[in-house]
Amino acid sequence: MKITLIRHTSVDVPKGTCYGQSDVACAATFGQEAAEVKRQLEGLSFDKVFTSPLSRAVRLATYCGYPDAERDERLMEMNMGDWEMQRWDDITDPYLQEWYADYLHLPTAGGEGFPQLRARVNAFLDELREKEYEHVAIFTHGGVLVCAGLYAGLFEEEESFSHQVGYGGILLINI
Repeated sequence: MKITLIRHTSVDVPKGTCYGQSDVACAATFGQEAAEVKRQLEGLSFDKVFTSPLSRAVRLATYCGYPDAERDERLMEMNMGDWEMQRWDDITDPYLQEWYADYLHLPTAGGEGFPQLRARVNAFLDELREKEYEHVAIFTHGGVLVCAGLYAGLFEEEESFSHQVGYGGILLINI
């Protein structure tokens, strides 16, 4: 099965803000960015389209012609817990430095960790793998795209975040 994963467009939060599962607005450049995403998807046909329920993903799916994309909470970004909507530089939690040193294994303060994000994305993809679809689209978030890339064997866990797809970017995998 081919899967086209599409990351949401830029968000309207100050640079350096930890926003994870917060339902933040799209940036003022949404129209331009979304038009480019839609252009890249032209000519592709999907048996099924899914989206994260967060508005930044739903809005892009709708713009691209999929207002009825199936929403699935497993496609949400990582829950950053106590750090949500704080600027990284302003977080005074001493645990932050410990998390920075081992973010692939430790949970965020009051939130989830990469292993939990990866487990829920894997569960979604395992379930999807059992379906008869040929080509699926998923409108989602950067962390989910990283997990999908790992699932597809595109790179090793230790290099996960060097493969981050930019806003409005697309990742193609086969499962």
